[in-house]
Amino acid sequence: MTVRPGDAIPSWEIADVSREKMKTMAALLADSNPIHFDLESVRKLGMGNRPINQGPNNLAYLMNMLAVWTGGHEHLRKITVRFRSNVLGDDHVIARGTVTDVRENDGRVLADCEVELLVEGRDTALSGTATVDVTHMTERP
Repeated sequence: MTVRPGDAIPSWEIADVSREKMKTMAALLADSNPIHFDLESVRKLGMGNRPINQGPNNLAYLMNMLAVWTGGHEHLRKITVRFRSNVLGDDHVIARGTVTDVRENDGRVLADCEVELLVEGRDTALSGTATVDVTHMTERP
């Protein structure tokens, strides 16, 4: 296999972002912001009627997509994203990406990628760039 600019990274989806997992993550992250678990707080803030997923979870979806493609999280070298909109409980999200460049650095083959997390039927929640080590995925002469 050879990784080339223009290659699509296989998408990674969550069909139904779990409201219960948001509560668990709020506890694990010591995140007391009630928008992640208290619907009344979400409503009072005019943010709708579904809890709002934590930003680290949304970033993790992109990282998981890259890890599945490359064979593990240890191949991720850099990721930079912009948080553009919220992911809500019960949303269907799709992480996807495209290779923009492949280069050698210190004997390693690195792929630079554009990545995004889409909320099906609505908008892009995150967008950015990532660099992954694809040395093990690339045939060399």
